[in-house]
Amino acid sequence: MRAVTTSKKHAELRRPDGQAVRVLVVDDESTLAELMSMALRMETWEVRTALDGASAVRTAREFRPDAVVLDVMLPDFDGIEVLRRLRAEQPNLPVLFLTAKDAVEDRIAGLTAGGDDYVTKPFSLEEVVLRLRALMRRTGVTEATAGAELVVGDLRLDEDTREVHRGGRSIDLTATEFELLRYLMRNPKRVLSKAQILDRVWSYDFGGQANIVELYISYLRKKIDAGHEPMIHTMRGAGYVLKPAP
Repeated sequence: MRAVTTSKKHAELRRPDGQAVRVLVVDDESTLAELMSMALRMETWEVRTALDGASAVRTAREFRPDAVVLDVMLPDFDGIEVLRRLRAEQPNLPVLFLTAKDAVEDRIAGLTAGGDDYVTKPFSLEEVVLRLRALMRRTGVTEATAGAELVVGDLRLDEDTREVHRGGRSIDLTATEFELLRYLMRNPKRVLSKAQILDRVWSYDFGGQANIVELYISYLRKKIDAGHEPMIHTMRGAGYVLKPAP
């Protein structure tokens, strides 16, 4: 595979308590896992590796990572099952999937299962670093939140506790769903294009994969609008808008 060591100097990211960011790398190719570990350690992050699903679950239980780089294809059980087991103990753990270039079904399965992002092989190590940095920034791993509450109609989002309620009902969101909803709620009644959403929520160009926005909008609708008058609307050819229900 193509692997390039990181050469750009990034601003240092640390956990809100000042400790080093912890990342777990899970890949059955030991050489690749070590290359990724070296690149991540150059960011001053603490890194552990695992070569199969069982050891990944054991390591995560002891290491308590802030983010995970997770290969879909593993020798014992697949990355989807690893994700399920990790999230059972750390529900908001950010996960970046690694998938084969032509395995579209793997990417869809990973995102549907709750993965926050993915990169396809072959990839550069710089890309993995950039995506992890963006993922940890948007999920609040590396910065303290301001503690503001956003309110649109009967929908409430607490940026400190990361709790979401509509009509008094608690709504559980993944890290990416939360960030997408926060962006929509910070711009009520404003039409946001797919390009704007990609830039703000994912922090980079998905390389033509703008349908990822459609996928996550559909997830939000099922959780936010289910049983209520819809708040999230599609403006054909323009984008999406969130506004109070009538």
